[in-house]
Amino acid sequence: MFKNFIKTTIRSLTKNKAYSFLNIFGLAIGIACASLIFLWVEDEVNFDSTNVKKDRIYIARENQKYDTYVFTHSSTPGVMGPAIKAEIPGVANTCRTSDGPESLLFGNGDKSVFAKGKYVEPSFFSIFTLPFLQGNAATAFTQLHSVVITEKTARKFFGDNKNVIGKSIRVDNKQDYVVTGVLKDIPANSSIQFEWLMPFQIFWDKSPWLKSWGNNSLSTYIELKPGADPNAVNKQLYGFIQKREPRNLGRVFLFSMNDWRLYDSFKDGIKTGGGQIEYVRLFTVIAWIILFIACINFMNLATARSEKRAREVGVRKVLGAGKRSLAMQFIGEAVLMSVIAAFFAVIIVMLTLPAFNVLVQKQLTPGFNNPYHLIGLLMITLICGLVAGSYPSLYLSSFKPVSVLKGLKLKDSGAAYIRKGLVVMQFTASVILIISTIIVYQQIQHVKNRQLGFNKDKLMEIPLQGDMAKNFNSIKLDLLNTGYIQNVALSDHEIIYGGNNTSGLTWDGKPAGSEVLISQRYVTPDIFDAAGLKLLDGRNLTVKDTNSKPIAIVITKSLEQLMGKNSALGKRIHYQGDTTAAIVVGVVNDYVYGNMYGKPDPVMFFSADPKNTQMMYVRIKSQKGIEASLTAIQDVLKRDNPAYPFDYRFVDDQFNQMFQSEMLVSKLSRVFSALAIVISCLGLFGLAAYTAERRVKEIGIRKVLGASVSGIAGLLSKDFLQLVIISCVIAFPVAYWAMQNWLKGYQYHINIQWWVFAVAGISAVVIAVATISFQSIKAALKNPVTSLRSE
Repeated sequence: MFKNFIKTTIRSLTKNKAYSFLNIFGLAIGIACASLIFLWVEDEVNFDSTNVKKDRIYIARENQKYDTYVFTHSSTPGVMGPAIKAEIPGVANTCRTSDGPESLLFGNGDKSVFAKGKYVEPSFFSIFTLPFLQGNAATAFTQLHSVVITEKTARKFFGDNKNVIGKSIRVDNKQDYVVTGVLKDIPANSSIQFEWLMPFQIFWDKSPWLKSWGNNSLSTYIELKPGADPNAVNKQLYGFIQKREPRNLGRVFLFSMNDWRLYDSFKDGIKTGGGQIEYVRLFTVIAWIILFIACINFMNLATARSEKRAREVGVRKVLGAGKRSLAMQFIGEAVLMSVIAAFFAVIIVMLTLPAFNVLVQKQLTPGFNNPYHLIGLLMITLICGLVAGSYPSLYLSSFKPVSVLKGLKLKDSGAAYIRKGLVVMQFTASVILIISTIIVYQQIQHVKNRQLGFNKDKLMEIPLQGDMAKNFNSIKLDLLNTGYIQNVALSDHEIIYGGNNTSGLTWDGKPAGSEVLISQRYVTPDIFDAAGLKLLDGRNLTVKDTNSKPIAIVITKSLEQLMGKNSALGKRIHYQGDTTAAIVVGVVNDYVYGNMYGKPDPVMFFSADPKNTQMMYVRIKSQKGIEASLTAIQDVLKRDNPAYPFDYRFVDDQFNQMFQSEMLVSKLSRVFSALAIVISCLGLFGLAAYTAERRVKEIGIRKVLGASVSGIAGLLSKDFLQLVIISCVIAFPVAYWAMQNWLKGYQYHINIQWWVFAVAGISAVVIAVATISFQSIKAALKNPVTSLRSE
């Protein structure tokens, strides 16, 4: 029986090659798209899963309440970690690390490269799961100038040497560090990334401000004891800092490692339940929509071909086949076709995965040795086969043998309505995807084209290395003398990012109880010209202001407005309880930094000694080319700072990096929208061919009676275009509602314009017409003699 079933199925597939191709190809594309999306989803939901203690690992976060919002961040006082471990019973361990990755120059012989890493306490190795390939956690930091490196970093410096323990690496051309451990490479889907780890004591010794409860400068990780209640620990953490420093606004709470990747979204100090999980849900839905569209193709084509198989069903029923056995046969055919489609889908995935990895910036693998992947592929295949074959099997198996064997015309009205409904569903989903893609792209461009208040184009950021700060004046002069550079300045902080802020400032007229977060920037005077900030009132900073009494500062316009209605020039700002004041000498325009979607916090600028800065900003002249300018800058730095390789970043690249998630959504939505439309068009193409074939005699008679080719093509296309228009009517309000809700998550966003829906609707109609036209024109051009010779 099974052999007969296979024979019948293969015969049906080979007899109708065109329809079989459309079905299998459509399903293959659908399964391949879904598989790629699910690989990405799997990688996202399994972030940090290599950590054995993941359920008990937390990072300490703070909520700081200000006049207009609550600021949530992960920077904490340097002395807090040990105090938490000593005083709170539910805490098993704590670990302090430097904030963010620090880039240092590592040298070994003639090799010198920059590597990123962290300063960490020894407990880092027990809290996180970090397998040692060489050395061990117990001896990793027994000496101060030791370094633990990853396997990849070890290969970079020592090649295939199997034992690098005890070897030296020179750091920043100043100090030799001994390699005391080699770690297995950190998985790409890990929240904490590094190439090296060094003892936290080094960071502690060179950062005296860490010893204050009023200064937030590092990350604190907390491991709870098994069975400890996080809520109970949070209650003890709430006023933990205020017991030592009442003026500190930070209210500490635990943020679970389970949420670091997917649920890292806070509003007014409360977790919103959003974050990366929103994109995971979005693309999971898109994956199932694409699969459903592919399944609809199968349903439509199978029911449309019902007349072709009606006699087969009649004969089988006369010979004793029951409705159930026939239904099982047709479902079996659908499943077999789904299996064939899955085979081709695997090939498509293998061919397209490298390009997909570039698109999503991951290193995903099919993982056929992973049983869960094979089970997942099998489930998708079965679901597609069962869904695609469900309605056709019930419809075909319900034919009455007397009617079909007498040659009576089948009553197709019910099936036709269902086919039309399925086509409407296909194109509704496609139009929604088109509209969503356009709006996502518009939103990204809207923010990218926002007036930032400074000029990010042709602005280069170069980290200060070696003697660059010491020799800044000569480096600046040499750069200006190249003829390529307009201006050069220094800053202690990256211009486009937030951080380095305070809330303890006051001035005359400040309302009692008011709390305002103000960013501080220590710069050389040319920073305003280099960055493109405009002086609105007063004067610029000067070199003499570096050690002036009182301290001279330049502030942004928003801070001036907070200080009163009149000009802020001459007004004084000081820390609460401190009589040392700073006097406002200038006001510059506000500029956007940190959160590109929000309103920036006020900023005050201090004139700084070059040794207290970290970044050099170089403004390339607008008429000069990038490549030639880079060569000129590199030549200067090679001459003035020869011990360090040329390391630089462009601010506009940093700006674009801040929209990485949104740009990923935009790219993926474009790709999968296009594929959804292709799959829909495959089904429409098949249905158009079926309609033309079914009405071939009618077309012949119309041509004999004088109908034109364009008239016949229009007649055949009309019904399908009506379905596309109905799809647009349904899709427009749904898309508007969905995208309006999405845009509400952004403070700075576009308003949805009517023309977006017009473009999406016209695009859907044009695509449908192009798909249908081939079959319609082909049928209209057919010689009527051929179709009517049997009448």
